[in-house]
Amino acid sequence: MKLGIIRCMQTEDYCPGTADFKAARLHMGAFAQVEEEIEIVGFTSCGGCPGKKAVLRARELVKRGADAIAFASCIQKGTPIGYPCPFHQKMQELVEKEVGEDIRILECTH
Repeated sequence: MKLGIIRCMQTEDYCPGTADFKAARLHMGAFAQVEEEIEIVGFTSCGGCPGKKAVLRARELVKRGADAIAFASCIQKGTPIGYPCPFHQKMQELVEKEVGEDIRILECTH
């Protein structure tokens, strides 16, 4: 799997993404059922609220080889700031529509 990860821009000062990388490397969390090797091809933010730049960034991740897009857990779960993204569902729908059904979408990472 060639993976692109989109994270919440609001959490960048609190989290360097180590749990996301660890979950992918050790096949934990959302990656527990992935049997193939996981290569992270990109790690970017949503671009800030309301996350509209996530669509452009997902497109670019796919252009650069990603065959899967994961939304970092900070988006859906709100970790580490305790505030889930109120736009995560719409953001995910728009990204899914943009990248097409051949690209696997993961709702969280760990």
